[in-house]
Amino acid sequence: MSSVLSAKHFHNEQAAYDFVERRVWPNGPTCPHCGGVERIGKLKGKSTRIGVYKCYQCRQPFSVKVGTVFESSHIKMHIWLQAIALMSSSKKGISTNQLHRVLGVGLKAAWFMSHRIREAMRDGVLSPLGGEGKVVEADETYLWNKAKPQLKKPRNPYTRGGKSSLTRKRAVVSLVERGGRVRSFHVENADKPTINKIVSDNLQRESHLNTDESRIYGDVLRQVVEHSSVQHSRYEYVRGNVHTNSVEGFFSIFKRGMRGVYQHCKEKHLHRYLAEFDFRYNHRVAMGVNDQARADHAIKGIVGKRLTYRTAHSG
Repeated sequence: MSSVLSAKHFHNEQAAYDFVERRVWPNGPTCPHCGGVERIGKLKGKSTRIGVYKCYQCRQPFSVKVGTVFESSHIKMHIWLQAIALMSSSKKGISTNQLHRVLGVGLKAAWFMSHRIREAMRDGVLSPLGGEGKVVEADETYLWNKAKPQLKKPRNPYTRGGKSSLTRKRAVVSLVERGGRVRSFHVENADKPTINKIVSDNLQRESHLNTDESRIYGDVLRQVVEHSSVQHSRYEYVRGNVHTNSVEGFFSIFKRGMRGVYQHCKEKHLHRYLAEFDFRYNHRVAMGVNDQARADHAIKGIVGKRLTYRTAHSG
């Protein structure tokens, strides 16, 4: 069996540019400055950079990097493709230090590359989940302490047993369409108003929603046609077709990756890590997507997204 990284575009710069151009420009080069598709020529010569074109309508040079997460990057294209393949095929993620060692780039460069790739993995089209006859599971989880813990810890009436310890942790809410996609949110507070807005904005009204017994889901019946719950506090985990095993399985992968691979994440970056885990789950093998196809989906997501080093640091 050949390696995922054995293809020519992972080792040859010209082949890498050709590979990306075929996915970004399926109908031929398009000028990112004026949108023109005619009178475009590829610049040639010993001193010309690989992959540079010139639009003779607006007289501007460009490459496939312009207008994508690769823009202004001095890292070679085939190295970018290697990083995308590694992040796409690693079920629980790959750390910055590992990318730094495997790719032979600087530690800061590897960190910035990984965040740009997560930006490419972010789903830009958020069509509602669920629908008639479909089951969507919702649950919340808590990860590490908040960046700025509250000085006075209020009692949270929605946690199991009224415990207040979870209010200092970062809350993540996920919706999983059973057998389908996941959508995750980092929220300031996992309370009724927040949950109601998430369900209203992201679920079709005809969906059947499954949750646990948490009282933060007490009003969601107004947002969906049917709401069922299981009583985890009474050791009830499955009742017929009612359970939250799919969303809990997603949380299992997410937490193993965040605690075991990444180990630390500033709160301002958590939404990008969620986008990464959502992307791999939404393009998993069970959905008919292998490692190569998953990397192709990530490459198609590079267009129209820009992330500068300063923006990445500011969150």
